Amino acid sequence: MSDTAAAYILTISCPDTVGIVYAVSGFLAERKCNIIDSAQFGDRSSGLFFLRVHFSAAADSPAKAELEAAFREVVAAPFAMDWRLHDAMRPQRVLIMVSKFGHCLNDLLYRYRIGYLPIEIPAIVSNHRDFYQLAAWHNIPFHYLPVTNETKAQQEARLLQIVEEEKVDLVVLARYMQVLSPGTCEKLAGRVINIHHSFLPSFKGAKPYHQAHTRGVKLIGATAHYVTENLDEGPIIEQEAERVDHTMTPDDLVAIGRDIENVVLARAVKYHVEHRVLLNGTKTVVFK
Repeated sequence: MSDTAAAYILTISCPDTVGIVYAVSGFLAERKCNIIDSAQFGDRSSGLFFLRVHFSAAADSPAKAELEAAFREVVAAPFAMDWRLHDAMRPQRVLIMVSKFGHCLNDLLYRYRIGYLPIEIPAIVSNHRDFYQLAAWHNIPFHYLPVTNETKAQQEARLLQIVEEEKVDLVVLARYMQVLSPGTCEKLAGRVINIHHSFLPSFKGAKPYHQAHTRGVKLIGATAHYVTENLDEGPIIEQEAERVDHTMTPDDLVAIGRDIENVVLARAVKYHVEHRVLLNGTKTVVFK
């Protein structure tokens, strides 16, 4: 039994059928666990059911390991569930990667400092030295890992070593302007979020805001998505847009775009670390 009261988040995806919510809620009630909030979604196109349950456990409820073992046998196995039980009180450990554009890094650090993001940041990694003083001001270790085509394998091996040593839960590419190799994407599958400075799919390649300006677009936006080996095609977590018009210069669009990127990336990180994002094939279910 638990020595003190605890809080957990249970996430589930499984084939949709009758009785899932009844089985889960009954299991928790029998073990003196109280549901704080719950969200669910049945996807008719995929035939899958998704559930997120935030609950508290009494002091005399079973401990986490006991809950997991019992849930696996009593509920998960009969419904063929893909599930996780997360400790809601443990902050996720987030490693941030950045290159030479620092607006997203600075925004994440501010939100972390004021407590908006329930995370710990054990390291900042960059292929440039520009932000080592910003990291030092926040008392966060800064790792300068330069990369070239010839040293990419060694650089990513060191990155993976840091991820392992620091017990990193999530890697955030805060305008990190290097493409991760397929091997690294595979090893960190579902654990890397990127911010793309455009809607996806949309203007790809260099200077997307300049491309947008040339085409006279009326909306610009940003996309936060999970990283896969297929560039900029990972499951989308969050997007946002803002209207623009003919009076605006490319620099105006860049400035507006940076603000949007900050908001979208922060939302995506928050949703992930609060275990609100469940993968649904090439898409996501996000319980906001």
